[in-house]
Amino acid sequence: MGAVSTRDGPGPDRARYHLDRMPFDVAQLETHRPALIGHCYRMLGSVCDAEDAVQDTMIRAWQGRERFEGRAAIGTWLYRIATNVCLDTLASRSRRARPMEEGPPGTASSSLETRPRTDWLEPVPDAHVLPPSASPLEQAALRQSIRLAFVAALQHLPPRQRAALLLTEVLGWSAAEAADCLDTSTTAINSALQRARATLTAKQVALPTAQALPEDATALLERYVDAFARYDVEALVALMREDATLSMPPYTLWLQGREAIAAWLTGPGAGCRGSRLVRVEACGSPAFAQYRHTGPGAGYHAWSLTVLEVAGGAITAWNAFLDVEALFPRFGLPLRLAA
Repeated sequence: MGAVSTRDGPGPDRARYHLDRMPFDVAQLETHRPALIGHCYRMLGSVCDAEDAVQDTMIRAWQGRERFEGRAAIGTWLYRIATNVCLDTLASRSRRARPMEEGPPGTASSSLETRPRTDWLEPVPDAHVLPPSASPLEQAALRQSIRLAFVAALQHLPPRQRAALLLTEVLGWSAAEAADCLDTSTTAINSALQRARATLTAKQVALPTAQALPEDATALLERYVDAFARYDVEALVALMREDATLSMPPYTLWLQGREAIAAWLTGPGAGCRGSRLVRVEACGSPAFAQYRHTGPGAGYHAWSLTVLEVAGGAITAWNAFLDVEALFPRFGLPLRLAA
């Protein structure tokens, strides 16, 4: 299924753990942090929750280091801990979603209502989840596995079904290995996988694969940046597919279609005129940090972390995440820019 394995393979390190039963050190744990954050992000739909889960994983691994016997690679052992940390987390909270999943599209005149940030899917910085040691093809597949559409679809799966799919289809584990991790049978894993794949198919979301390279959207993004700088709404919506969406969590409102989006940009969203954009990489997709103009000589303040979804040479979704106080620091971004 084109799975990408980020586990330790056979080699000197694995042999050393097996033969000498030596406890690992903190530096060895840290090399696994990006891959673990990626796994927990896919499980939880939140970069904030994923970082907390990985920190918990590291603490548990360190506290239990003397019990690590080296029968499996250290990466495999850490994934097992992380998966169970995520399952514990999911047992006490509802799924994260996107506004498009919560109700019908609105209009530029719709009232604005918000919901807690913990209700919404969050973007993740690519740099936080892509292991430096991964090959270009592996990195391409891992980028697909953190795209918003895929992660959003995962949140509709029951937690253990979600874990089974990720362990096998993204990490490349066998059904038997996944069953061991989840303390169940191979038959139960295969059944869970069948149901999970059916759900993704129904949502028209494909599994990530190392064979499919990301679409080159360089020219499209250059036109987007130019149109945004001029705040040419007609040029902006011309870059979008006819059924494109605009969402702005924590607002429940979302818009669909060029006409509705143009009405928003020239109406309630007109305050974005004069903003500055800073390019970032998020969710395996092109993204921008947007800073709104504060006033003459006053500089700019953080406004949104915008992730664009692109297909067929057009923007299909404009996702503006407004929880900048939580998100910008994770992207290494300041909350203010000088004039």
